[in-house]
Amino acid sequence: MAFSLRVFFLLCGISGLMTGAWSRPSKEVCCPEGWTQLDDHCYIFQADERMFLDAESVCNILGGNLASITSAVKNSVVQDLVNHAEVDEAWIGLSDAIETGTFLWTDGKPFEFSDFPSVLPTDICVVIDADATTESWQGEDCDSLEPYVCIRDACCDHHN
Repeated sequence: MAFSLRVFFLLCGISGLMTGAWSRPSKEVCCPEGWTQLDDHCYIFQADERMFLDAESVCNILGGNLASITSAVKNSVVQDLVNHAEVDEAWIGLSDAIETGTFLWTDGKPFEFSDFPSVLPTDICVVIDADATTESWQGEDCDSLEPYVCIRDACCDHHN
């Protein structure tokens, strides 16, 4: 398995080096099988229930992080992945576990988009509700067992 992952990442790197040599269509699929692509990111739902930090570790092994959501479109995509899996909710990569009231994405992206209710919860890790039509994010104890969604960069370049 480790050898296969190394070969996969090597191929992704070679693919990135060759981008300048050939023009790629902007709709090229660049995610591994089973992942969903949106722009230059790949998303995957993981059904095995884990605590927040354990879920982040698995996403790291897969080459990414728990999903960071920076727009309404990305929020809809992640929510659809969870909804199609027929579960109620899943971890995304946001928490205020380091400092109460200061929310951080596990991949370091700025916290600029939110789908929380009007009053922000504190001392929590965040799940996305599969069926919510508005305010789909909720706080959950970080030690709760939940399925989760990972995000990683797509292994292609979208320059034409």
